[in-house]
Amino acid sequence: MKIVVVSDSHGRNDILNAIREKHPDAGLFIHCGDLEADPMFYPGYIVVRGNNDYYGRFEDERIIPIGKHRIYVTHSHRFSYFSRSEQLSNRAKALNCDIVCFGHTHVAYLDQVDGITLLNPGSLSHARDGRPCSYAILDIDENEIRVEFKFEPEW
Repeated sequence: MKIVVVSDSHGRNDILNAIREKHPDAGLFIHCGDLEADPMFYPGYIVVRGNNDYYGRFEDERIIPIGKHRIYVTHSHRFSYFSRSEQLSNRAKALNCDIVCFGHTHVAYLDQVDGITLLNPGSLSHARDGRPCSYAILDIDENEIRVEFKFEPEW
């Protein structure tokens, strides 16, 4: 299944519509927080609360089952900067998840910690590592997890 993962749009929600139009074949769209809008206006996205989300109803974390995989979605602002990866991995294991999608850092990131795939798609509005703004395509099937980052120099 092709899953589009985004985060930290910070009010640049016109980009969310453009991404949906660009990927009509995606089976799922995930927003890892800091939407800064009411999620009811983006019904095609599964959204979690970020530290800048005050409008509408949000859940702090979500679990999405996809086949034999379980995706844990969080913004990650409540996890320590110094051990974020380990804490996210531990939380995912406690929830029987094998994939974590998270935001907050505004840096595209992919790693595997203790058998858990950690994916931060970066930021749609303010990248913090010198690269362009980004999002990710997560493609999963029963036996494989693939990730491709999409860097967009201009929206």
